[in-house]
Amino acid sequence: MEIVDYLRVARRRLWVLVGVPVLATGAAAAIVLLAPQQFSGTAYVAAPALVGGTAGTQYTGTQAASQFVAAFGAAVTSPRVLADVAADTGVPPERLRDGLAISQVGASSQLEVTYTAGDRATVAPVLTATTTRALAFLFSSQVGIATGEVEAANADVTAATRAIGEWEKANKVSQPDRIYQATLGELTSLRQQQLSMQAVGNGRGVDAATSAITAAQKKLDELGPKLPDYQALLAQRDAATNALSQAREGLQAARAQAQAADPKQVTSIGEAHEVSRLTELVRTALPVGGAGLLLGVLLVGVLELLSRGRAATRPAAGSTAAPALPAETVTAARP
Repeated sequence: MEIVDYLRVARRRLWVLVGVPVLATGAAAAIVLLAPQQFSGTAYVAAPALVGGTAGTQYTGTQAASQFVAAFGAAVTSPRVLADVAADTGVPPERLRDGLAISQVGASSQLEVTYTAGDRATVAPVLTATTTRALAFLFSSQVGIATGEVEAANADVTAATRAIGEWEKANKVSQPDRIYQATLGELTSLRQQQLSMQAVGNGRGVDAATSAITAAQKKLDELGPKLPDYQALLAQRDAATNALSQAREGLQAARAQAQAADPKQVTSIGEAHEVSRLTELVRTALPVGGAGLLLGVLLVGVLELLSRGRAATRPAAGSTAAPALPAETVTAARP
């Protein structure tokens, strides 16, 4: 089919091409214009110290700003935050989810939280509660986790220290590793003295040194088999102590982040204003009109195919009947 044929078909069914988009656009316009007035407000969240700064260890690198915005957006729509905001404001979670929108300001770490509702009085409270709860969800919860890690590491240190005390009590010796090292040094010194006494021919001194060497060696023989278990306990306590130190550093960083995420310092709430019906009309009617035009084109194509199908079946149906003969021919043919 040529373009001219398409234009001829479109001109013949112009009422479909025009009527469907007009009806769709009119219906969309009526819905927008007859809907209750909506009100919107915006909260601005600017926390540069949380992204790439000294307190922003959670969000670092070239994608830190985008990661922060994505995490904040996920926190805003999380069931826990929505439930908390609903409890604070009395707005149902479903209405909160439909009315809230998050957007990043350029490529910065600043973001905008917009809430649209039919009740002007709920806009500012919802924005305040949402930003506060989302920041607490992201950063205050880290303080709780870090605190739990510190408590667990502290319990491990206490348990390891108690195990060392019980071992020393059971073996009736305190700090056997230090005693072993001191005795070993004493034994070396006694052997040197023994050699010196032998060199000068001091038999009594040699005997005294020999006796002391025997006693020191006996002590080493007693402590030697016990040291591996004791040293294992010491290693456990050292590991627990290192873990406690790291946990305390993590808690300090988490507290710094929570302080940098103080809603009073990093958020500002704008005033609620009426949503422009003209803007909403343009934003709604144009896509609906385009969809209506596409539907109209499809309907024209379907109608044209049906019309051509019916036209093609009429000659075929008529050709099945035999043509009637004239009356004179029938009379002449009789005997």
